[in-house]
Amino acid sequence: MNDDNVQRTVQSQPAVFLDRDGVIIEDVDLLTQPSEVRLFESVPQAIQTIKQAGFRVVVVSNQTVVARGLATEDEVKAINNYIQSLLVQAGGDRIDAFYVCPHHPNATLPAYRLVCECRKPRPGMLLQAAEEHNLNLQASFMVGDRITDIIAGMKAGCRTIMVRTGMHEAKPIETTDPLDTSVQPDFVCGNLGQAVAWILESIR
Repeated sequence: MNDDNVQRTVQSQPAVFLDRDGVIIEDVDLLTQPSEVRLFESVPQAIQTIKQAGFRVVVVSNQTVVARGLATEDEVKAINNYIQSLLVQAGGDRIDAFYVCPHHPNATLPAYRLVCECRKPRPGMLLQAAEEHNLNLQASFMVGDRITDIIAGMKAGCRTIMVRTGMHEAKPIETTDPLDTSVQPDFVCGNLGQAVAWILESIR
């Protein structure tokens, strides 16, 4: 018997990838404590709505505070766990997974001083999430507040959305990759709630 006839096909899911600081919480610059977390008002309902529509929700975040020695990886994890608790308290759904890049090409801590595949604008975190959670990148979306988020999403094969709740007007982050500043997101909007509305309209 031909193996192709007996193999089960597992349907991959679409995802909405979210940058963290400036998209789901206020970007306070070098956030290191749960007490500094401020969830944007539209976020709990937006996450609940997109999950009810059949999307997985995955955060992909560069966390330079680790490379600079300002917070440990465990402390960043504690902040992400606190964000989950805030979402639940607000009556929303939990985020499915958090992926964090702790590296920086000029890190203060030598252990994190490297050119990695996970630091955006490279798409490593999105590709890892797709592999580990069986995600369909071509049916997925990346929502960010910086050009590096948009480029990472584009490189992963996702459609991209820029929100104006974070560092969308700041200069690009430090990266060893040349940035094509002519890259444009598929959609620009005011916040995550508006981004989710556009996603749902675009898949109808």
